[in-house]
Amino acid sequence: MSWTREQKNVTIAAYLGWTLDAFDFFLTVFVLKDIAAEFGTKIPQVAFAITLTLAMRPIGALIFGRLADKYGRRPTLMVNIACYSVLEALTGFSPNLMTFLVLRALFGIAMGGEWGVGSALTMETIPPKSRGVVSGLLQAGYPSGFLLASIVFGLLFQYVGWRGMFFIGVAPALLVLYIRSSVPESPAFKEMAKRARPSLITTLKHNLGLSIYAIVLMTCFNFFSHGTQDLYPTFLREQHHFDPHTVSIITIVLNLGAIVGGLFFGSLSERIGRRKAITIAALIALPVLPLWAFSTGPVLLAAGAFLMQISVQGAWGVIPVHLNEISPDEVRATFPGLVYQLGNLFAAVNATMQASFAASHDDNYGLAMAAVAGTVAVIIAVMIQFSRERRGVDMTQSAKEVSSVA
Repeated sequence: MSWTREQKNVTIAAYLGWTLDAFDFFLTVFVLKDIAAEFGTKIPQVAFAITLTLAMRPIGALIFGRLADKYGRRPTLMVNIACYSVLEALTGFSPNLMTFLVLRALFGIAMGGEWGVGSALTMETIPPKSRGVVSGLLQAGYPSGFLLASIVFGLLFQYVGWRGMFFIGVAPALLVLYIRSSVPESPAFKEMAKRARPSLITTLKHNLGLSIYAIVLMTCFNFFSHGTQDLYPTFLREQHHFDPHTVSIITIVLNLGAIVGGLFFGSLSERIGRRKAITIAALIALPVLPLWAFSTGPVLLAAGAFLMQISVQGAWGVIPVHLNEISPDEVRATFPGLVYQLGNLFAAVNATMQASFAASHDDNYGLAMAAVAGTVAVIIAVMIQFSRERRGVDMTQSAKEVSSVA
């Protein structure tokens, strides 16, 4: 099926929205030391900003999701991107640590809204047969943002400092102009907007089992991603004593694997189904565990990191389309983002849990990461079998049917 220009524009906008959102988030990771030095505090106190950002994301998913379900995906996405861009720039003006933490918490609200709104707009607009590969593309936006932040840090930090890094983070605001001029509203939303719809609470009550299942599933998925990523640089530096340059190269390889995995398994899901693609991707982690967590040289560790992220982000690459397909039509802009971000919140204990485990086992971060990754890989492979397979569902027609009943 051929694509219209509008469908292409929607996909580009959603991919860039998530990429630039992740770019703004990861800029903080690179400058924790510098912020701590200027504010006369320690790195853990500054790193608390990352926890705040992640913890506030469910609030953003709820707020912006509800706005998108009520007023439309397109205008909400523009407001959302403008919000996180402005908050990113304001962070660069922080006069003290408290202001910095407050602004990063507010940024977390804006960050939490983008994924759900952008994925709903895209999945409701593009041809059904293309959803799998586009799902992988959208999810690849996260490691793409990480890569972009790495490049900007390497090229510009020495000239602009940590405040300048956040000023650069205002650039995504330009994407609003592109959306305004080139991106149409979702056809499914236009159908839903014709009739009165039940409230969010009513809809979730009617889908209580699905809601609980999706939150638990996304908690496992977030343990899978954070459990293989958050302490990985610490694993390389503390357990293997690699220099920053080596850590940087391995991190780049890791992110390339993530992009490849998301695109491949997202596309594969269009042929074999969402559940089978997620199952295969998740189980790849098991034979890769020894290479990934227990190798010694940088080459083998890089190979392990590449393959592990093919598994992790391969499974994740199917999630945008799968959550949108199983979502109730009435709350499609709210449901996927909300269950995703609630899962992210419940998995936020991962870093502390893994660090404590490692500390009690002679600083063996590899063992801590392997224990989490191996466990959740199996749980995901089992849990996904109980999900509904709705590959290729006509979202516009489904919205018409719901609208006519309402």
